[in-house]
Amino acid sequence: MSRLTRIDLDSLSPQERRRLTRRSAVPDPEVRLRTAEICRAVQTGGDAEVAAIAARVGGGFRRIADAELDSAVASLDDEVRAALEAAIAAVETVHRAQLPSDLGVTTAPGVEITRKWTPLRRVGAYVPGGKAAYPSTVVMTVVPARVAGVEEIVVASPEAPDGTVPDVMLAACRLAGATEVWAMGGAQAIAALAYGTESLEPVEKIVGPGNAWVTAAKLEVFGSCAIDLPAGPSEVLVLADRTSDPTLVAVDLLCQAEHGPDSPAVLVTTDPELVDAVESEIERLLPDLERADILSKALADHGLAVVAPDGEAALDFANEYASEHVTILTADPEADAARVHAAGSVYVGVWAPESAGDYATGANHVLPTGGLAEACGPLSAQDFGSWRQVQRLTREGLEAIAPTITTLASAEGLTAHRLAAQIRLEER
Repeated sequence: MSRLTRIDLDSLSPQERRRLTRRSAVPDPEVRLRTAEICRAVQTGGDAEVAAIAARVGGGFRRIADAELDSAVASLDDEVRAALEAAIAAVETVHRAQLPSDLGVTTAPGVEITRKWTPLRRVGAYVPGGKAAYPSTVVMTVVPARVAGVEEIVVASPEAPDGTVPDVMLAACRLAGATEVWAMGGAQAIAALAYGTESLEPVEKIVGPGNAWVTAAKLEVFGSCAIDLPAGPSEVLVLADRTSDPTLVAVDLLCQAEHGPDSPAVLVTTDPELVDAVESEIERLLPDLERADILSKALADHGLAVVAPDGEAALDFANEYASEHVTILTADPEADAARVHAAGSVYVGVWAPESAGDYATGANHVLPTGGLAEACGPLSAQDFGSWRQVQRLTREGLEAIAPTITTLASAEGLTAHRLAAQIRLEER
């Protein structure tokens, strides 16, 4: 049975190719419209409105007590705790190296410009939950914030259907360094974080992945607070050729497709025969996987096998597609990786499974999707701070640049701008 829709790259018209690659992480207009209504309701209704929405759609609305967080840590299996602590240590190492330094430059004698970075005071980290638990996303959002020096780190994650938040999630929040944890999810959680309620102080920025409703809510509240980026369904693109092991290609496609039924999995290869071999491996591997039903739907609806005429065309397509994850299993993965410039995270060669980046390497797994990798990058320590310019001038400096100021201000008709410089240089 064929699970991947096969496409001959040379057969596509420019318009068809654009439709395939120029997708979007932004939810459809109906979701955005209904999400805007939810956000407005929370902005005016506060705690009562968040609770009412949660009662209708699930997700709960309560702050997790410190004692519950401590109890979750105490109940952790030793092996799970060790894995969490190893992941936290790796993420700390990678993100500490990302911390920026102030940069000063002199553009003229007496004119000094400093670019200065400072951490945010309070941020919100949204972590998907409900039917599944993602402690790794807690680590990927909370640890960089702590490393950056954020004072208050608020985690929001929905309850499971039985009204609980899994202990592994709560323990991850405690170990990673969250200062406040709320059981709440969906668009109402994003609105509560952005606008604040009677019991929840608003945050300065919201980060983290989520479903279409969460993504739409992040876009809706942008302006009242900052966001990282709109993140759609997880996606993967695997670059392969006639030398590639079809088992590795198959498992790397399955690895990200199991995130959800709307997760794209794309094989780009120069070898048409490899597609058949990969399909066979998918059929062999699929029955033993817990999320076989989700995987089957993801592959049926969003699985592609793109056959390119040569390696250059394959790389061009990969860059146009700008996938969240790009795995390179070609004969010369290093050379091909050097030519990938549009991707959230690149995995080079047979020893680099995507799951390594999701859990253990320390690289961040909160990544741009829907083609945003063309211009956006992974969540980083710098995302938890802000930059400002500090400008210092002496009289000598102002005199040196006064002709530029007065001439351009006059050209724009902004005479008060011109006067602000001239008046300082007058004898008074």
